[in-house]
Amino acid sequence: MSSKESVAIGQLLELLESRYAMRVLWALRDGHAQTFRLLQDSVGGITPNTLNTRIKELREAGLMTHGNDGYAVTLAGADLLKRLGDLQAFAGKWAAGQAKKSK
Repeated sequence: MSSKESVAIGQLLELLESRYAMRVLWALRDGHAQTFRLLQDSVGGITPNTLNTRIKELREAGLMTHGNDGYAVTLAGADLLKRLGDLQAFAGKWAAGQAKKSK
């Protein structure tokens, strides 16, 4: 991996590690736009101030946009979510394994 690739991955992970950033994107994974209030409800537990901050960061990163219908992912955001699509299947298997370990 080149140093440019390492820097890019580091920058993306830093963005996604921000509190609720992944949840905001994940809430928009179905491709349907959501109003601010609906997005807040979809994420759950996020304050309006934090949601505003994450929206601003994700929009500046080119992963989210705002249109007449509300907030939605951009093509780049959809591509990222597609690549993270296996996360749901992995999480289910991982949780089952964790449950077995705790018995």
